[in-house]
Amino acid sequence: MAVADVVEPRWWGRHLHELRWQAELGRLLVDPVYRGQGVPRGDGGPVLLIPGFLAGDNSLSVMAEWLRRMGHRPHMSGIRLNVDCSNRCLLGLERRLQGIAARSGRPVAIVGHSRGGHFAKALAHRRPELVSRVISMGAGLDTPFAISVPTAGAVAAVRAIHGRRRPGCFTEGCGCDFAHHYRGAFPEQIPLTSIFSKGDGVVRWQACVVPYARCVEVTGSHVGLACNRKAYAAVAKALA
Repeated sequence: MAVADVVEPRWWGRHLHELRWQAELGRLLVDPVYRGQGVPRGDGGPVLLIPGFLAGDNSLSVMAEWLRRMGHRPHMSGIRLNVDCSNRCLLGLERRLQGIAARSGRPVAIVGHSRGGHFAKALAHRRPELVSRVISMGAGLDTPFAISVPTAGAVAAVRAIHGRRRPGCFTEGCGCDFAHHYRGAFPEQIPLTSIFSKGDGVVRWQACVVPYARCVEVTGSHVGLACNRKAYAAVAKALA
């Protein structure tokens, strides 16, 4: 059988293990990293935070508060529930990115969790002059649908809604601007950090490891990357 004919087996993920995010949050709140001990400080630079699939800005509120205390200037994406058409969402994020860069007078760092990492990559390709660096947490950077079967079911439900107006939306065959920029070569001049966990129960961790990124492994769940003490340490280092 040719390599191209090999079909990767269905993966059901470890969704019960994702409940660990609550313990990860509790561990973060008592960790020296959360208090800023041994963490490099920022210089007031802007950071755009983009949440994951089925999540909104509130999922990154703990990180935003922590980044502010660490000397950065975090900005939320304006996303209440990350289920919109990828291209429409990208255009909205681009407008927000432009506004932040204009007010700050400097390029913007982008931190994206899960699907937010897909948008971070696409934004860097689309508007590299506005992006200083990208940090992806638990996102497949070349294969957006390297996900568990239950997660793929949720994606299919959203696809059914968008597919009525935009055939191919939320599929590998989508040919919109978002797909073009997501698949494009990542700009060499922009530092890219990919944070992943082999305990990820939603996204295949192998999809987060790419040769054009600095890949950092942490322990924990997929959802918990938004409040993982080791991920926070990696974020601080990447932003320094």
